[in-house]
Amino acid sequence: MPSQQVLEEKSSEVDSIKGILKEYKSIGIASLQKVRASQLQELKKRMVGKVYLRVLKNTLMKLAIEEMNREDLKKLEEYLDGSNVYLFTDLNPFKLAMLLERGKVRTTAKSGDVAANDVVVPAGNTGQPPGPFISQLNAVGLPTRIESGSVWVSKDTLVVRKGEEINERLAGVLSKLGIKAVELGISMRAVFDNGSIIIGDQLKVDVEATRKSLEQSNQEAFAIAIGIYYPTKETIKALLQGAHQKAVALAVGAAVPTKETISDLIRKANAEMTSLSGAVEKAKSKAA
Repeated sequence: MPSQQVLEEKSSEVDSIKGILKEYKSIGIASLQKVRASQLQELKKRMVGKVYLRVLKNTLMKLAIEEMNREDLKKLEEYLDGSNVYLFTDLNPFKLAMLLERGKVRTTAKSGDVAANDVVVPAGNTGQPPGPFISQLNAVGLPTRIESGSVWVSKDTLVVRKGEEINERLAGVLSKLGIKAVELGISMRAVFDNGSIIIGDQLKVDVEATRKSLEQSNQEAFAIAIGIYYPTKETIKALLQGAHQKAVALAVGAAVPTKETISDLIRKANAEMTSLSGAVEKAKSKAA
């Protein structure tokens, strides 16, 4: 049986966790799989004042949640397994996920690692001399040739897709080629925010694509508002300019003299006079 001292320490830790859970709006759970201690320390430094990071035992987190008797927090229990780091913050969950993504680094793969993206070995000189390396390249599906005393990859070749496991043979080849196929860092599993759970995949936002989508939507909304003459802070200037142009055109057509139309009216009268004068001259020429 655990000693009284151990029980007291656990009880104190649970109380500490309960205090943290009450203090912050959002609780993130991230996987520590393949995360190096140096990366975690660096992340802690960069997030000082924004995010409080703690590596906690899942069992103690479960106890804290149960003792708080909050049904909404119990949604976290599904993710309380494996090696985790807990992130406590008042930041928007999506901003938190973006901070973690920016902290990731690329590195060479080891056997059993998962590819971060589709890995394509580009055509070109490997810088390696002919020898056993040729058979290693061929074994992972890379077409080769010998040129100028070096082994060349003949064409761009996909060797592993995103999410697929990298075997030992391919890991060795990619390492020799200097291709970093693995991403190391903290991966968000889920965030508890104001009573809701947002899972990892839902937290991934393509910022550039979102920005372009918003810009396009804004342009389309602006065009519709102009088309139906809907006045807003954004459209009023364009609507007034359009109305002014139409008013001037109408006044010129109706020969109404104003300070905006007088120049156009004089030019129009001059053009009509010139046209009429030309017509008269033609008529005189025909009569003669």
